[in-house]
Amino acid sequence: MAIGPELIRTRARELPDAPGVYLHKGRDGEVLYVGKAKSLKKRVGSYARTDRALERRTADLVARVADVEVILVHSETEALLLEQNLIKRHRPPFNVRLRDDKSYPYIAVTVSEPFPRVMFTREHHRRGVRYFGPYASASKVRETLDVLSRVFPFRPCEGPEPGRRSGVPCLDYHIGRCLAPCVRYISEEGYREIIDGVIEFLGGRTEPIERRLSREMAAASAERRFEDAARARNRLQAVRHLRERQLVDRASVGDVDVIGVARRGDLACVMLLPLRGGRLGDRFVLTIENSEGARLDDLLETFAAERYGLGGVAVPPLVVVPEGLEDAGALCALLTERRGSRVEVRRPERGEKLRLAELAQRNAEHALTGEALKAERTRARRYGALEELRDALNLESLPLRIECFDISNLGESATMASMVVFENGVAKSSDYRIFGIGHGQGQDDFASMAEAIRRRFTRLASTAAGRDMEGGHDPSFAATPNLVVIDGGKGQLSAALAALDELDIPRVAAIGLAKRIEEVFLPGRADPVLLPADSSGLLLLQRCRDEAHRFAIAHHRKRRARTTTDSIFDTLPGVGPARKRALMRHFGTPNAILGATPAELESVPGVPAKTARAIYAHLHRTGGQAPEQAAAAARLDGAA
Repeated sequence: MAIGPELIRTRARELPDAPGVYLHKGRDGEVLYVGKAKSLKKRVGSYARTDRALERRTADLVARVADVEVILVHSETEALLLEQNLIKRHRPPFNVRLRDDKSYPYIAVTVSEPFPRVMFTREHHRRGVRYFGPYASASKVRETLDVLSRVFPFRPCEGPEPGRRSGVPCLDYHIGRCLAPCVRYISEEGYREIIDGVIEFLGGRTEPIERRLSREMAAASAERRFEDAARARNRLQAVRHLRERQLVDRASVGDVDVIGVARRGDLACVMLLPLRGGRLGDRFVLTIENSEGARLDDLLETFAAERYGLGGVAVPPLVVVPEGLEDAGALCALLTERRGSRVEVRRPERGEKLRLAELAQRNAEHALTGEALKAERTRARRYGALEELRDALNLESLPLRIECFDISNLGESATMASMVVFENGVAKSSDYRIFGIGHGQGQDDFASMAEAIRRRFTRLASTAAGRDMEGGHDPSFAATPNLVVIDGGKGQLSAALAALDELDIPRVAAIGLAKRIEEVFLPGRADPVLLPADSSGLLLLQRCRDEAHRFAIAHHRKRRARTTTDSIFDTLPGVGPARKRALMRHFGTPNAILGATPAELESVPGVPAKTARAIYAHLHRTGGQAPEQAAAAARLDGAA
């Protein structure tokens, strides 16, 4: 089978000169890379060009491509959006990936209701609701709502209708936080004026509200209503505090999104500063992984598809981007389509917008430094735990690969052993394995553990000797662990060590971890090692043990579920789910199927005559209905 440039060259000749998305796939069908193209023929063919040297990253990709699939779309903008959806679904290793995929918080005003609500939400698609945001911080949204509720006495109750079943005002009315629309102490027109003030405030116009509160404070003071004057003063201070949180306030700028990008190695941070009416109210940052070698165009298009592609986010008429963008066509087309009118994408050269671009760039670099420091601290904690285990357990090397084994059973049935793997202190779920235990000695955890260890390390010994085991090469079994953790005490550990001694493999360190007081048992040592309760090494061992237990229980439950739902009809020759449904539709009950004649079985639609005769022979192979068949039918009748 052709692979690499030759295959790409062949496939490119077959592709149309049209926009779409292409998927590079490996030998096992895994998606290696997802890309978009204005012309699929030209873009895919460019990977096989011999007149220029490919970047190392691209060359590695091309060498692994075993198949190319394409999806045609109407426009380059559609291709961009489809590309992002496919990247999220397949998470290909050669694409940049957005690590932050959360939904953002909004403030919603239900303007279609007679007495609208003002509330926190993470959705932004309902009709009759006006949304403000999105905001980067949920705590900031709640702080804003708290300030608004003190300035504007809108109703805090939930539901489209105000009030509660008792028909009397709640506590918020008595403390001046609500005007009780539930008992019509305020008209719809009066309440609508309050909501208009909320909308005006959230839209960025705080000056009219400040002037009104100043007038109320002065009037109350002149009339010696000092409590009312103090209340108006507190509300005025809250509004001013909220306004002073704005980082930038330049009315001449208008509505604009300013983007900064910082890169370091394979990590990039894209910072967005959205200005509305010249006022910056928040910031948004997305971290992009696996970005080394990616163009700035790709990073910005990835960010824009995530930020604006799902809809519900206001797109301004101008987007300021950092220097280095080669072709803004696809990005401009995406934003224009989402806004419904032309969007300008450019790099400013002077003035206020240039200073804002520099501000966004500084924020992006700061965020990237923070991400790098966080990652470094995480790595330091992980390696600190590994070093602590090496010293405390007297290991020859750092336990970079830890394998943990656990046994799960129900009485004497469905015994299973789980193997989970941690590499560099992080779970590696792709290497998890399950062993069905069949030693035939009943509920014997020691024998079960010995069988699991023997089977796992027999695979290692066969791989080391160059022999192929049944099922082919398995990377999890081919790797030699630095530490084996047995869930249990001395007995389980002794059984595991005995199984290891039977095999011709390099020496592997093994320990037992008992749950009672978290004792660590070592080979050849009578007394257990007790690690401090707050020890990072002990916490890592506990995570391994708990993950092995969770993995074993999960698969054990699936197996039991399959066992308990089996019936006599699951063993019928030539009968799958579709024919089983056809039999039940025709006869109505399991007992009727068991009592059917060959002719009646052959008359079932969708069941061939040969299969019907085989069914009859299987059900009556002892000359009559077997007791277990009658019991199965009774169970099924009861379930029906």
